[in-house]
Amino acid sequence: MTIKKRLFDKFPPVSREEWMEKIRSDLRGSDFESKLVWQTREGFDVMPFYRSEDLGGSKYRFNRSPLLNKASASPLAGNSWLVRQNIEVTDYSDASFRAVYMLGRGVNSLGFIIKDPGSINSANFDTLLSNICLSETELNFLSNGKALEMVDILASHLLGRDYSSFALKGAIEADPLGRLMLNGTLCIPVEDGLDYLASLIRKSSVLPNLKVLQINGHAILNCGGSAVEELAIAMSMACEYLSAMTDRGIDPDTVVSGMRFLFGTGSGYFMEIAKLRAARILWPVLIKGFKPSSDSSYNIIINSVTGRFNKTLFDPWVNLLRTQTEAMSAILGGTDSLVVEPFDQVIKEPDRFSERLARNQQTILREEAYFDKVADPAAGSWYIESLTELISEYSWKLFLEIEENGGFLKSLKSGFIQKRLKASASKRKENIASGKEVLLGTSLYPDNNEKITGEVMTDRLFSQEVTAEGPENEPLRPFRAAEELEKMRLKAMETEMIPSTAER
Repeated sequence: MTIKKRLFDKFPPVSREEWMEKIRSDLRGSDFESKLVWQTREGFDVMPFYRSEDLGGSKYRFNRSPLLNKASASPLAGNSWLVRQNIEVTDYSDASFRAVYMLGRGVNSLGFIIKDPGSINSANFDTLLSNICLSETELNFLSNGKALEMVDILASHLLGRDYSSFALKGAIEADPLGRLMLNGTLCIPVEDGLDYLASLIRKSSVLPNLKVLQINGHAILNCGGSAVEELAIAMSMACEYLSAMTDRGIDPDTVVSGMRFLFGTGSGYFMEIAKLRAARILWPVLIKGFKPSSDSSYNIIINSVTGRFNKTLFDPWVNLLRTQTEAMSAILGGTDSLVVEPFDQVIKEPDRFSERLARNQQTILREEAYFDKVADPAAGSWYIESLTELISEYSWKLFLEIEENGGFLKSLKSGFIQKRLKASASKRKENIASGKEVLLGTSLYPDNNEKITGEVMTDRLFSQEVTAEGPENEPLRPFRAAEELEKMRLKAMETEMIPSTAER
């Protein structure tokens, strides 16, 4: 008979009070709060250690892992995600070649960013998709227009290649409210834009696995917002869409079946893990208010992308380290798909080399680090579990604040959201200037002998003022934390290049 031994039974349990007594002894009279308690940008305090009893039964928590609200989740499925890479489409033949090349090197999700909506037609899409196995690849399309036409073109392309309408998986990433938030206006009145979206959701029913509404929360991160602000504002946008679409006669299950969230992933390693886990806790709370009839409506689909806020021009190889930890956070947090942007994305047009590195960053995590093998690997970490609850609590509080202010649209038009994000961005700028927040290689340990060689695209590198005629609201302005420091260094480099009077 096999006797199971509990290896740690011989060690007596240690109470919280005993731990605290030991910590106070080691501090030698220093204040515990000021020395060891960390105050986050999200507005709450984080303790130096957590125990199981710290999970106080949050009202937002289910008695199960948050990742069981992941559509593909099961203990046997592990923690699978799609490796996505984006392609800017100007030449459809070239984009098709690049897509096939990427698919042969570990990618299983493609994002086509179509620069000219006028180029969208059946012939070009046949060229783009002819060499792609549609049933094995997630396809995503982003264009500033012609979303309805794309549904017809994709349905016709499937029929022409004898694919089932269920074969196509992916998205047409429409988001009029996100565009309004960033641009201050739409090309048509907002209500007309929501009418168009309702037509798109109805039409897309011919392609059941195609999403047509993407909630772009990542813009909040790139504007300097916190994890709490990104999650709360994204949930508020989703609530606004649900209200608008149900008012137009579309049932909530149909709206949710066409919806996906896009979250950024930033430098707060554990915070970003907890953010995605918190999203899966809060979504069922939100959607329950719309009384869906399908259990699948309680699942949230999340696409993640590495943030640009902390990326730098100087010592750009550090961007590889940043995107790697960001990718780890998104995967451990349970993202469904992930875009790791090339390390030089903010500097210039990425080349084959930087795109290859970006792909391989995910391949290493999947094939060598086995990040796909364990469902919800963060479960049972009292630290991450506690962060998850704290983010859930503070995000829901901010979400309710936005709703009390009239919802997402009214809060955007009144400037409530912009004021909140400006305050967060201003605080982060202060922290970077004071050294409290570090940008390695730029604000800390810069290489003062570093020279910038090759092409630098200033329209990518530095944020631009957004101007709009008759704006509905003040547009948000994404920016990078290093911008001001980089401008000063570039100016200094220009000065050094001017020859002295004697030399002239």
